[in-house]
Amino acid sequence: MSGSFEFDDVDAFVPCTIGRPGERIFFLQARSERQVVSVKCEKQQVAALSDYLGRLLVDLPAPARSLPGFAEMHPITEVSFIVGPMGLAYDADVDRFVLMIEQLVPTDDDGEPDLSALEDQGHLRLRLTRAQAVAFCEQAAALVGAGRPNCVFCGQPKNPDRHACPRMN
Repeated sequence: MSGSFEFDDVDAFVPCTIGRPGERIFFLQARSERQVVSVKCEKQQVAALSDYLGRLLVDLPAPARSLPGFAEMHPITEVSFIVGPMGLAYDADVDRFVLMIEQLVPTDDDGEPDLSALEDQGHLRLRLTRAQAVAFCEQAAALVGAGRPNCVFCGQPKNPDRHACPRMN
């Protein structure tokens, strides 16, 4: 199911997972009042968004009020769409980050997007406070860091059941 959602006032924006390390499915979840939107993504997308948000936060003053802390995820009963391109900007006039997340659109063999899917492409647009951005970055770092340990020989993540290290062949 896809859809378009715009939250000017976000109660929470959190990265979350389902499953055990090595088998986790990553999500981004936004809540505003009673509406909850969950979009499926990749671990690397969570890490990249957190990294970029963190680099933007360095150039801004620390949030004036206390941080909201880690927000709890709501049970994921419905996934709105799979995350494709994301855009992030800071709007100094309202002191908010503007995050635009677009639905992944299938492409053909030449890399051209499916035109019918483009017409129904979902998106999620959020306006985040600096405090929410800091909390997201902290929670994302903890979540991404809680994954599978890396092999000391090859540096690749070890599988939960068995690791076939290419350097130990």
